[in-house]
Parts: sequence; C-alpha cells; structure tokens
Amino acid sequence: MTTYVIIHGAWHTGDLLAGTAAFIRKAGHEVLLPTLAGNVSNGTKNVGLSAAIQSAIDFINDAGVEDFVLAGHSYGGMIITGVADQLAERIRRLVYWNAFVPNDGECLNDMVPPHYVELFESLMHDDGTVSLPYQIWREAFINDASAELAQSAYAQLNPHPIKTFTDRISLNTEPAAMQVPKSYLNCTEDTGLPQSLGWHPHLSEKLGLFRLVQCPGSHELCFTNPQLLAEKLIEAGRD
Repeated sequence: MTTYVIIHGAWHTGDLLAGTAAFIRKAGHEVLLPTLAGNVSNGTKNVGLSAAIQSAIDFINDAGVEDFVLAGHSYGGMIITGVADQLAERIRRLVYWNAFVPNDGECLNDMVPPHYVELFESLMHDDGTVSLPYQIWREAFINDASAELAQSAYAQLNPHPIKTFTDRISLNTEPAAMQVPKSYLNCTEDTGLPQSLGWHPHLSEKLGLFRLVQCPGSHELCFTNPQLLAEKLIEAGRD
C-alpha cells in the first residue's frame, strides 16, 4: 500500500479530487486530499504562496504521514515544490500532474504568457482574488467534457488568491537537484497553457531526471475521467 497526498490546483478544493481518490483507494492505497489556505470556502482569501505551502506542510504533519507520494496539479506544483524543499526525507516520490515547476525566486506568473498575467489582473476582485470566466474554463481547461459536465464542474470552483500567483518561491534546492524521485504526468489535450509553451516539455524538463507518464485528456481530467487519472497517478507514483 502507498499513501498519496494530492494537492489540488487553483480555484479548486481537495474535495474535487474525491472521485479520483476513490479509484486509487479501490486499488488498495491510502489517499489524503488537503484543501490549501486561500481555497477554503469559509476561510480567509488574503493568502500568499508561503502561507499556502505552510498549510500543506501543517496538514502533512498533523496527519503524521511518512514515506508518501506527493502529487500536485497545476498551481499545486508550486506547493509540492515548496513542501519537498522542507520535507524531502519523508517523500517517496513527487508527481507533477500538468503542474508548474518553479525554480528558486520564480512565481507562477513567470511561467505563463504575458497575456495570461494581464488577464488575471483584469479579472481581479476587490478582495484580491481572481475567478475564471466560464468561456475560458470551457475551452482551455475542460475541453473534453460535455457542456453539462463543464457547467456542473465550473459551479464548484472558488475564487483564488492572486498573491499565490505573484509571490516568489524561496527554495534551498532547485527541483532538478532534489534527490526525491520525480514524475511528470502530462494530459495531452491540456490547453490550459498554449501548446507552444505547454506543460511538457516546457516545464517538465526543469525537473532534471524524471519519469514521464502521458494520457489523453484535458487539464481537468479529475472531472472528465477520474478513473483514468487514478490509474495514471498510480503509474506515476510507483517505485
């Protein structure tokens, strides 16, 4: 049995990965699904990147897990990199699932095209959060879903603190130099980033030595095919 701690992406909560977790548990593994500071529905939204990373570390420490696979989706790549920088000796493997891979001093906005940064700024609410317009969600994030599924999934998203996109990460060790084994899970129809600056190899190559696992699907495979995502996370996380 392997323990998986899966970190959600922006606009999500851990609960939105419950369908995938059910299939991983059915295969005989344990799964933990924290919700990060800044994404808790009844919590403060005035949260930066370091606080979000610390909330994941606190969750892991409170759960008392050791020798676990730490997976992160999209923005969750920022989080698992920060966690691994502090808890490397406890992590069996890092799995970046269409996720950002930051080097020391980088922020998430450094890894997206300039027009994305402008878009986020134009969409910012008075409380410092940003929400995705449905049309962008539909075409770029969940392009393999029916209209009904895309709408029901969109209704479960929550505003995301923009400081987590603009804060720069502080690392003692760059991802490529981390001794923790690493995998990159790439959904090949994911257009959340432009294909010319796609998740793989544009971001995955920053990991140095890593295992590549690929499968068909959009950025939101957790909604459109949770069973396939579970199978691929297990493949990415195996010894």
